[in-house]
Amino acid sequence: MSEKDDDLSMWDEALDEQAEAREASENAEPVELEELTEDEPPISGEEKRKLDAILDIPVTISMEVGRSHISIRNLLQLNQGSVVELDRVAGESLDVLVNGTLIAHGEVVVVNDKFGIRLTDVISQIERIKKLK
Repeated sequence: MSEKDDDLSMWDEALDEQAEAREASENAEPVELEELTEDEPPISGEEKRKLDAILDIPVTISMEVGRSHISIRNLLQLNQGSVVELDRVAGESLDVLVNGTLIAHGEVVVVNDKFGIRLTDVISQIERIKKLK
């Protein structure tokens, strides 16, 4: 079997796998969830006003696949088709950053022909505060 046939076979397998996943998601049944309850007392009017003041502040959310350190010489030699090796292993979680601060890890998903990210691990507020110090 030629290399071209191997490539086509891999693409066929990937397309079949994607079709199966799409079919499974279309056949999914809704699940009844418990009603959320608040453990803390409701916030006061003053606290709500303060919270409303910051809720509309825009932030930048980004997903980082990986990083690489290269010399300027190698950077200048990059052109279309060049491959840059990253510091992550294939299949490893992506970093989710808000304004450059790590807040979670996740995996890439495709929803309605658009990329998205499924959060697999959210960094606790305490851990985020520790990293700021």
